[in-house]
Parts: sequence; C-alpha cells; structure tokens
Amino acid sequence: MAPEIGPMDSDRLLTTTRSVRRRLDLERAVPRQVIEECLEIALQAPTASNQQNWHFLILTEAEPKKQLAALYRKAFKSYAGQAAATSSAYSEDDPRAQRRLLVGASAMYLAQVLHRVPVLVIPCLRSRLEGAPVAVQAAGYGSILPAAWSFMLALRSRGLGAAWTTLHLSYEKEAAALLGIPDDVTQTCLLPVAYTVGEDFQPAQRLPLARVSSWNRWGP
Repeated sequence: MAPEIGPMDSDRLLTTTRSVRRRLDLERAVPRQVIEECLEIALQAPTASNQQNWHFLILTEAEPKKQLAALYRKAFKSYAGQAAATSSAYSEDDPRAQRRLLVGASAMYLAQVLHRVPVLVIPCLRSRLEGAPVAVQAAGYGSILPAAWSFMLALRSRGLGAAWTTLHLSYEKEAAALLGIPDDVTQTCLLPVAYTVGEDFQPAQRLPLARVSSWNRWGP
C-alpha cells in the first residue's frame, strides 16, 4: 500500500493530486470505510450559508456502473471529435499543448474501462441553478465543488486516486433517470475512484503565474 501523506506534507498533497485515469487499479477493491472516511473529510468544506445541501451518490454495483459508463462513452465520442478540431489551438511551447495528446489518450482509456472502476462517486447539489442570478450560481457551485476537491485530496492521502470528469452531464437527465436522482438535484461531476498504481505523482506543468494573474486591476 502506498505510504500516507502526513499532515505536514500539505504542499506536496496539493501539488501532486492529479486526475488519475490510466493508473487507477481496476482489480483492487476499495473498502466502504475508506470512502466514508474521505467523505467525512469532504463534509468539512465551506458551504454557502451553512446550507450543507450536498449529496454524494456512490456507485459500487456492476449494473448501474455499466449503464452510466455507456452514457459516458456516448458523450466521449462527441468530445473526442471536438478536441481533435481544436488540437492546434496552442503554440508548441505552451504546456497545455505539450500534455494534450497524453491527456486525450488517457481520457480515451478511462472511457473504455469506466465500468470496471471499483467506485464511481457523483457529487450532487440539492437545487437547480439554471436561470439563477450569477451570485446564486456561484454560491451553489462554491458549496459542492470544494467538498468534491477535499474528497479527492483525502483519497490521495490514503493512496487512492480519482479523475474529475463531467462528460456524462451531456446526458444528465438520462443518468438521473437511471440512478433515481430527483429532478430538483444537480449533478456536478463524476469521480471514478480506485487505489493508484505507483506513487510517483509529480506537479503538473502549468502556465506561468504572471500569465494568469494580475494585481489591483485586470490586465495581461
């Protein structure tokens, strides 16, 4: 089992928690207790007005995973075509371009094996945000997404990984009908969860901070 990351290793935890696809261990079972421990940590995340109106749907049975994976693959076919059409959007020295092919291959692999991943988790919000004011939408997503990220960090500290995916949301209504999700609930992402193969995760290449930040006034 991979060594746990201690509380003093917070910078390492934050900079090496990756979206894991190819290195998910499809054969090793994930105990329910581990998932629940990580979700308990996730529930400590910020929540707008202390509403705590989140819900985490955990899938471990073969049939619902298989059916959800079919929707995911259907959405992936459309996504792959769009990604190919925009493959030349970045210059050769742009770190986003350097990783694009690897990420594409990794995403294709996940689409093929999603039904085999031990645990699928769908973080949900107990409200609908379509047409709501921007502030309301921001508060809603600002309540569930930090919790989902905390869940991923907690997984990483225990030798597990996950991948932040949203492709199945192209068929959100079909997924809701399949899984019995009420009409007034918003699915926010899908997290395939498994133990990871290996522990040598590294910080990713990112754009320089100067290109993505400005002080006191918006600027290049």
